[in-house]
Amino acid sequence: MTRIPCIAGNWKMYKTVDEAVETAAKLKEALHNVSGRDIGIAPPFVSLVPVAEVIKGSNISLIAQNVFWEDEGAYTGEISPTMLKNAGCTCAIIGHSERRQYFGETNETVNKKINKCLDAGLMAIVCIGESLEERESGNTFSVLETQVSEGFSALSPDQMEKIVIAYEPVWAIGTGKTATASQAQEAHAFIRSKIEGHYGKAIADEIRILYGGSVKPGNVDELMAEKDVDGALVGGASLDAGSFARIVQFSS
Repeated sequence: MTRIPCIAGNWKMYKTVDEAVETAAKLKEALHNVSGRDIGIAPPFVSLVPVAEVIKGSNISLIAQNVFWEDEGAYTGEISPTMLKNAGCTCAIIGHSERRQYFGETNETVNKKINKCLDAGLMAIVCIGESLEERESGNTFSVLETQVSEGFSALSPDQMEKIVIAYEPVWAIGTGKTATASQAQEAHAFIRSKIEGHYGKAIADEIRILYGGSVKPGNVDELMAEKDVDGALVGGASLDAGSFARIVQFSS
C-alpha cells in the first residue's frame, strides 16, 4: 500500500492577514513544481479567505486550525465546518494538544467534531499524543489507545478513510525537543495496530499517520525514512516559507 506523504503547516496564533498572504504567496512560488505529496497550510481564522485567494489553483490546500461541532447557532466565537468549507478549507485540525491543554478539548468533543467535520465534506487531521509525565510513567501506549478508541468511537470505515492521524508527543510541541525517529516509528506502528484492531488491515494500511513535534528541515529526512511515518504536522518551522518548503521537499 503506497500512502501519499502529507505535510501540513500549522501557523497557530501567528501572522497578521498581510503576513499570512505574503507567506502563502512565497510558498505557492517555491512549491509549484512539487508533486507526489499533499501540502496544506493552516493560517489563523481571520486569514483563511485571503490566503484561499492566494493559493487558488495551486498544489497547496487550505486547512482550519479548529472547528465546532454544529453547523450554526448561538456559539459565540466558534466557527462551523460549513463556514470553513465555504471559506475554501478542505480540512480541519481536530484535538491539537494545545486545544486539549488550554481549551478543555476531550476525546468526546474530538469525536463530535470529527463527525460534523466529515458530514460537511471536510477531511480531518486528528491529533493524539502523550504528555511528558505520561511517557515517563510508562503510559504512552495506554494514553494513545484511549485517545484512539474514544476519539474514533462509532466511526464507520468510510469515515476513517477521510481521516489523517497526527501523532504529536505533547512534550515535543514547541519545546525544541523531538521524538527520535525510532520513538516516532514505535508510536506510529502502535497506533496503526490499534486502527487495525478496530477497522481491519485494509483501513490501517491506508490511513496516514503524521508526526508532529518540533519538525525541522534538519530532522524531517530521518523521520520520513520510517515506514509508518507518512508526513508531518509542522508548527514553528512552517512560519518561514523557506524552512517549510525544505520540509515539504524532504528526501528519505
